[in-house]
Amino acid sequence: MQFPVLSVIVFTPMVAGLLILLFKPERKTEIRLTALAAAAFALALSLWVYFTYEKGLGGYQFIETYDWLPALGIGLRFGVDGMSAPLVLLTGIVMLTGVMISWGIDDRPREFFAFLFILASGVFGVFASLDLFMLFFFYEIAVFPMYLLIAIWGWVKTREYAAMKLTLYLFIGSVVSLVGALVMYWQTNLRTFDMLAISQAQQAGAFDGLAASWTWPAWFVSALNAIGIQATADVAMTFQQVWFLPVFLGFAVLGGIWPFHNWSPDGHVAAPTAVSMFHAGVLMKLGAFAALRVGIMLLPEGARFWSPLILGLATVNVVYGAFIAMIQTDMKYVIGFSSVSHMGLVMLGFSTLTPEGLTGAGVQMFSHGVMTALFFAAVGLVYDRAHTREIAKLGGMVKALPLVAVAFIIGSLVSMGMPGFSGFVAEFPIFMGVWQTQWGIAVLASLSIVITAAYVLLVVRRVFFGKMPEKFEGHITPINVLDKIALVFLCGIMIALGVFPALMVPWVQSGVQTILALLGGA
Repeated sequence: MQFPVLSVIVFTPMVAGLLILLFKPERKTEIRLTALAAAAFALALSLWVYFTYEKGLGGYQFIETYDWLPALGIGLRFGVDGMSAPLVLLTGIVMLTGVMISWGIDDRPREFFAFLFILASGVFGVFASLDLFMLFFFYEIAVFPMYLLIAIWGWVKTREYAAMKLTLYLFIGSVVSLVGALVMYWQTNLRTFDMLAISQAQQAGAFDGLAASWTWPAWFVSALNAIGIQATADVAMTFQQVWFLPVFLGFAVLGGIWPFHNWSPDGHVAAPTAVSMFHAGVLMKLGAFAALRVGIMLLPEGARFWSPLILGLATVNVVYGAFIAMIQTDMKYVIGFSSVSHMGLVMLGFSTLTPEGLTGAGVQMFSHGVMTALFFAAVGLVYDRAHTREIAKLGGMVKALPLVAVAFIIGSLVSMGMPGFSGFVAEFPIFMGVWQTQWGIAVLASLSIVITAAYVLLVVRRVFFGKMPEKFEGHITPINVLDKIALVFLCGIMIALGVFPALMVPWVQSGVQTILALLGGA
C-alpha cells in the first residue's frame, strides 16, 4: 500500500491549525514555531510529490480513493497530473514563506495562523481533488477563512468592505459553477462525482442528449457571429455549449477574469501581507485551475465553442489591467491590478486550446504565484517600516532595505517577461499560442509587456532610489533573518526556472497532453 502523501499534504495544515488553537494565547513563540514546522513539512512533501511524479508516464498519479457517501457517489479522491503538481508545490512555497514574513505578527497570532492554515488545506484540497463535490468543498474552505483574515487583520480603512466584497463575488461565482456541476452529475446517469468517470462518460457521448430540439435565438446567433463564434439558428444547443460558460466563468471569477475582477485589487490592498501572498500567489490560481479542470477538461466541446469569447475577455484583462496598474499611487494597488493583467495571460493561454498556449498558461500560474508572493512580501516589509504605501511619499529605500530592493527588482524583471527569468518561460509560449489562433490579438495583448515595464520600473525608481524623505532617515529598521530567507528563496525559484525551464516545462507538457486528448475526442 502506497503512502497516502496527498492526504497528508491536504490535511497537515488543517491539523496544524487546530493544534495551534490549543496553545495558550501568550505562548506566541511556540505558536510560530509550530506554524513554521507544519509549513516546512507540507513543503517537503510537496517537493517529494513534484520530483517523483513520472513525467514520461503522465496522467494522474499518487491516486487515493476513500468512500465517504457512496450512496451519492461522493468520496475523497486525490491525484495530481502535470498541471496540478506544480500548483501543489506552489502552495507549499507560499505557505512557508508566508509564515516567515508573518513572524512579527503580534495581534492574536494563534488565530491568524490557524485560519491561514485552514485556508491552505482548502487550497491543497482543490489542487489534489479528483471528486467534483470535494473540489467544491475544499474550494469553499479556501474562501471562507479569507474573509476573517482580511476583516480582522487587514487594513483598517477598507478591510470590512474588501472582505465582504471578495466573499460575495467568490460565493456567487462558485454557486453558478456548482449548478453546472450538479447538472453534469445528473446528466451522466452515473450518480457519481468522480471526475475521471464523468470525463469518460463525456467522451462516450453522455452529454449529447440535452434538449436536442432547442435552437439558438436569432439575436443570440447574430451576437455570437459578431464576436467570431460561428453558430446558426438550426444547430441544436448541446449540453457542453450551454453549460461551459457558467461553469468556466463561475470559477474564473476567482481567477480575476474581466469584468468580474473588481473584487481582487481591493482584497489585495486590504489583506495583511501573508494573506496578500496567498490571495494573489495561490487563490487566483485556484480559480483558474478549477476553470481548467472542470470547465475545459469536462466540457471540451463547450471550450472549443466559447474559446473566442474567453480570448476576448482575457485580452481585456491583459491590456486593461496593465493600463490601470500604471496610474495607481498605492504600491499594493499597482501589484493588485498587475495580477489582474497577468492572470489574463493565463486565461489567454487557456483560450487558445493549443499545446503552446496551454503549456505557457500552466507555467504562468506557477511563475505568477511566486512573483506576486515576492512582490507582496516586499511591499509588506516596506509598509511595516514606513507605515505608508503611497509611492509619492517613499524614496531611497535601497539604502535601508537593500535586499528588499533587489527582490522587488527581480520580481519586476519576471513581471515584464525578461529572458532568463520564469516570466519569459511562461509568457513566450502563451503569445505563440495566441499568434496561431488570432495574430491580431497577440499584437494587441503584447502592448501589456511595454506598459508593465513602464509601471514596474517607475515604482522601482520612485520607491527604492532617489532621495529618502527626511522623516525616514534613521528610522527604517532592517529586516530579520526569516524575511531574508523568504525573499532569497522566492527570487531563487524564479531565476532557476528562467535559466533551467526543464525544471517545470516537461511536467506541464505532460498535463497538456491529457487536455489535448480530451479536446481531440470531444
